[in-house]
Amino acid sequence: MQEIKQLRLFAAQIRRETVKCVGARGFGHIGGALSVVDALAALYGGVMRIDPKNPDWAQRDKLVMSKGHAGPAVYATLALKGYFPLDWLATLNRPGTKLPSHCDRKLTPGVDMTTGSLGQGVSTAIGLALAQKLSGLPGSTYLVTGDGELDEGQVWEGALFAPQQGLFNLTWFVDANKKQLDGSVAEVLGLGDIAAKFRAFGWNALAVDGGDVGAIAGAVEEAHRERGAPTCIVLDTVKGAGLPMIEEIELNHHIVLEGKLLERCLAYIEKVICDIEKEAV
Repeated sequence: MQEIKQLRLFAAQIRRETVKCVGARGFGHIGGALSVVDALAALYGGVMRIDPKNPDWAQRDKLVMSKGHAGPAVYATLALKGYFPLDWLATLNRPGTKLPSHCDRKLTPGVDMTTGSLGQGVSTAIGLALAQKLSGLPGSTYLVTGDGELDEGQVWEGALFAPQQGLFNLTWFVDANKKQLDGSVAEVLGLGDIAAKFRAFGWNALAVDGGDVGAIAGAVEEAHRERGAPTCIVLDTVKGAGLPMIEEIELNHHIVLEGKLLERCLAYIEKVICDIEKEAV
């Protein structure tokens, strides 16, 4: 389908700009940024109600990237959608930048919530969704956390609160890339069946391939049909997703990205983009 092809192309373009963004700085949180790219492509590629020319539109859908160190992927997405010029990406985390290491709503057009302190984005996203519901606004709120972030107790307080309030306008993505800062999630604090846990807390819960933009978009459509509870979509992902040379680095939460590695990444992505563009629909 043409629509799915365009989403895949958008995801590849986001990956390219994310790598350029981190590569311009020479180091950064590339692993966890890449694993949320396909979800961002599905959301900003057609699901979300947004207006880049009017970022503060009251009826817009909102995104809270609670794993704020995935900011480069968010920035790449917003730049490609026209919220700000692409050349801003080269200023990542530099003096005077509007693109800090972690997302900041006061600096970056299109960022709906400041994040970075893990777990807190859950509370703020729930607050946004509750405000939308109480105000009768049509917008939805989308929340993204990492699986390692679920170690935070604040996360589970929010998981209890949202169904109690009937926040059907809240969709929570868990980027289950199975790694955190200093090891695997299973080694640090195993989570078991994440979707089953959310169901036990009263959520509509789904699990999908986090690298399949069509499956992600379909899961969001299913979430929109659920009017009695919030939805949790568990994304089965790989840290560094979409770039084999990053995926194979064991500790790839924060790495140096320059020289030959950067060149290999960009060459690989350019080929992916070229191959998608050549595909027949």
